[in-house]
Amino acid sequence: MVIYLSTGFMKLLDNYERSTGVAERVTAEEITENDSFLDAILETAVMKRAHVYLIGKRKSRSALRRFKSQLYYMWFRLYHRDRNGGEDSSGFEHVFVGETKFGREILGLHNWVQFYLQEKQEILDYKGYKARDNDVPNEDDHVLNVQFSWHGLVKPVASAFVGVSPEFEMAIFTILFLTSTEKTTTAVVNLDEYQLEMVVHRHGRSIGTAYPKLLSSNNRHV
Repeated sequence: MVIYLSTGFMKLLDNYERSTGVAERVTAEEITENDSFLDAILETAVMKRAHVYLIGKRKSRSALRRFKSQLYYMWFRLYHRDRNGGEDSSGFEHVFVGETKFGREILGLHNWVQFYLQEKQEILDYKGYKARDNDVPNEDDHVLNVQFSWHGLVKPVASAFVGVSPEFEMAIFTILFLTSTEKTTTAVVNLDEYQLEMVVHRHGRSIGTAYPKLLSSNNRHV
């Protein structure tokens, strides 16, 4: 898979507060960066294919600007995750950046690039993978369940794709989100040698959380 690791994507990972209950304000510069990121991924084959699929399902319009508006609202619109605070979260922040809740709990952080960058800065400490029985991941695995500490907190288990592009993740979760109206939508899919359960939880008309759950890999059941 082609990995889109531009400085634009990595800048987006630094644009958010990472704490629920703390009202955020999106600056004009950040809006421009969000727009530029969407423009870039809309040029990729995987997002073009996702758009065509959604048009066929009558879940998106053919006009690219309309699809981009859908993506912006789903992924970047700020909303209240903590009802006692202001607009403190977004789908992109939760899934790709990660958040803390009242300094006591890690929320989200399902993106391997952010995981790598935070570990490189010694902010995140990888504690190991989570497996059952003798199911040991190898170099060919691209979905893992891991445990880590971040900002002094421990997340017992988090699942994430490894080595895939952000546009791939946005495409697959966008399709699942737009083709369902359920509060929580799950779908079991076969992807290469993996069987995954894709999970998307909505927050109104936006992404609340989204992540893959590994069911089997390389014919090994987990």
